[in-house]
Amino acid sequence: MKRIWAITMMTICLLAATEAFAASAMEVMKNSQAAFLYQGKDFKVRVLMRLVSRDGRERIREMTMLRINTGEAGGDQKYFIYFFKPADVKDMTFMVHKYPARDDDRWIFVPAINMVRRIAAQDKRSSFVGSDFTYEDVSGRDIEDDAHELLREESSNGRDCFVVKSTPRAGDADYLHRLSWIDKTTFLPVKEEYYDQKGELYRLFTAEEIKEVDGLPTITRRMMKNLQSGHATEVTYTRVEYNIGIEDALFSERFMRQPPKKWTE
Repeated sequence: MKRIWAITMMTICLLAATEAFAASAMEVMKNSQAAFLYQGKDFKVRVLMRLVSRDGRERIREMTMLRINTGEAGGDQKYFIYFFKPADVKDMTFMVHKYPARDDDRWIFVPAINMVRRIAAQDKRSSFVGSDFTYEDVSGRDIEDDAHELLREESSNGRDCFVVKSTPRAGDADYLHRLSWIDKTTFLPVKEEYYDQKGELYRLFTAEEIKEVDGLPTITRRMMKNLQSGHATEVTYTRVEYNIGIEDALFSERFMRQPPKKWTE
């Protein structure tokens, strides 16, 4: 009887520890989402996107990105992106209405055909304007869509990090699982590894530069590499601004065709 009691108690302790570990992993990811995607009431930035092929050829895209939070951290958001360069994408706009518990709404305006096109939910895994980032990467994936496991704590690029494994609960992601190195101080993701359905590493995200803007730690340069194709995308933020009073009315189909210069320049 004593042995059975001991085994029972050990099992209960192991289950409790597992549940606590899972809760900790979710807490880490919630804090990371808040630090990475929700800082400030609103956000404006000039973005330089550099696309580099395996043989070193480069293409440059330049845009302004706007974001407002319409709910609490982890809640609803709206994104608006206006493209300046190159000529073939000039005046193109992209908009996201992000929701925590259902599919986001995404639209793109293509000036060459003067049409606003809705992006289907299943297209969220597609490449964003030819880059190594997906449409979903732009506004972030809902953390509830994945199961999270805290694997360990270790250093990455001189920063003490939590290492979290995220596995999609349904087949709606372009990866089998993802490993995230989350800075224990800022909760920003400093590295992410994406593994394909064969379990092979195929995409690698790294935070190349982190600066404090208006008292908020911000990733100002990031890189996404496709290790299978050899293609890479570097994104650099300049003229970063928080809490500037961006108007909610901007995030509508009407302004996708003629966005106010006040907010895009």
